[in-house]
Amino acid sequence: LLLALGRPALSGAQATEGAAAVPHRRFEYKYSFKGPHLVQADGTVPFWVHTGNAIPSADQIRITTSLKSQKGSVWTKNKSIFEYWEVEVTFRVTGRGRIGADGLAIWFTEEQGLEGPVFGAADKWNGVGIFFDSFDNDGKKNNPGVIVVGNNGKLLYDHQNDGSTQALASCQRDFRNKPYPVRVKITYYQKTLTVLINNGFTPDKEDYEFCAKVEDMVLPSQGYFGISAATGGLADDHDVLSFLTFQLTEPGKEAPTPDAEIPQKDKEKYQEEFEHFQQELDKKKEEFQKEHPDVQGQPGKLFELFFNDVFETVSDRELRQIFEGQNRIHLEIKQLNRQLDMILDEQRKYVSAVTEEIAKRGAGFPGQQGQVSQQEIETIVKTQEEVIRQVKEIRSSVTDALRSISGAQHPGSAGVYETTQHFNDIKEHLHVVKRDIEHLVQRNAPSSEKQKCPELPPFPSCLSTMHFFIFVAVQTVLFIGYVMYRSQQEAAAKKFF
Repeated sequence: LLLALGRPALSGAQATEGAAAVPHRRFEYKYSFKGPHLVQADGTVPFWVHTGNAIPSADQIRITTSLKSQKGSVWTKNKSIFEYWEVEVTFRVTGRGRIGADGLAIWFTEEQGLEGPVFGAADKWNGVGIFFDSFDNDGKKNNPGVIVVGNNGKLLYDHQNDGSTQALASCQRDFRNKPYPVRVKITYYQKTLTVLINNGFTPDKEDYEFCAKVEDMVLPSQGYFGISAATGGLADDHDVLSFLTFQLTEPGKEAPTPDAEIPQKDKEKYQEEFEHFQQELDKKKEEFQKEHPDVQGQPGKLFELFFNDVFETVSDRELRQIFEGQNRIHLEIKQLNRQLDMILDEQRKYVSAVTEEIAKRGAGFPGQQGQVSQQEIETIVKTQEEVIRQVKEIRSSVTDALRSISGAQHPGSAGVYETTQHFNDIKEHLHVVKRDIEHLVQRNAPSSEKQKCPELPPFPSCLSTMHFFIFVAVQTVLFIGYVMYRSQQEAAAKKFF
């Protein structure tokens, strides 16, 4: 009984010790990327460099396309300065065939392996590579698989045996053509490398299972993170959706300060830029004080002048918007005035043409003069005069609107409303003018120009009634004769039975 009571206390103590040993985890954005808006305007990924056939996009980086003999990779621009780390990589490997090639690799190396024969990266690396090998080179039917291979910068990767002779740990997992993205969590903490994998069968992002573990592993204290891929005779699309890096700090130890993470060269560069901007600011201050000698020694007034020059108040912004609106209305009314002038010219030309045509008809064809009655002529003339009068009224209203806008020194809401009313009146007048002109054109068109419906051609009479009856009679006689002939033939045939 005492042993049974003591066991829970022991397990609870172990749990407390394990919880206390959990490292502090901090996200490092300079060694990570994730969509959307992954790519900048110049086609680069912030803090990363891509080489070979890698194609960055807004949501992902396609390391290689499903074409033969492709190689690509992406690497961090700066070395990491933290000792322990954890990366979470989300990727897809998709292809049409049942077998794919060659595979994808996640790297942590002392130098960037931008190009090379090992899954698109350089050989003889100093660090570790986690390989997702799709093609079975050694014929042992152990692919697709995950292989952890370390290197001290002197070994050549054994392609023919899929690195089995150099593997520190491995597991067999199929990561091709999964319904959800495949997720990998790689942790290097206290000289132990652990690989967990989510096979992509579930949308649960935390559904990881154990894959491989390497203990007593010594990696460079500073290095580059990267991911590469390659294709051979067979090909897959290798797409990386995210690469998230976290710094792991042992409990009780303080994380490095932000200043310690910046290289000395970058510090010197930033310091030079700061001093340059500080000198430019001092020059601007001196020039401003020379231009405004009355405000020297009055920092409050100096700030007020600077503030008024740079920023605008709410009332100033409203007045500016009103003036801009008035200017746009002024331009629109000018354009409308030009269009009304064109309509007046066309109307006058049309009236003169109609009058000349009527005069010619009356003078040249005295017998047809009665066709155009005096009442119709008077109606046309009155209608034309009414149209001209309406156009003149529209023009006068537009002129008044222009005058009111030009003379408005303090525009307000009332002026805007009146201008809107002018626009509505102009629209109504234009509709009336258009309708009247169309009516006049239809009514006063010359009789010779009126469209007439084409006359139907006479229906062809190919067969007269008499011929039709004769034809029917002949057909009837022939049919009766044929029936009688058939009946005689059948009667003669029955005599032989």
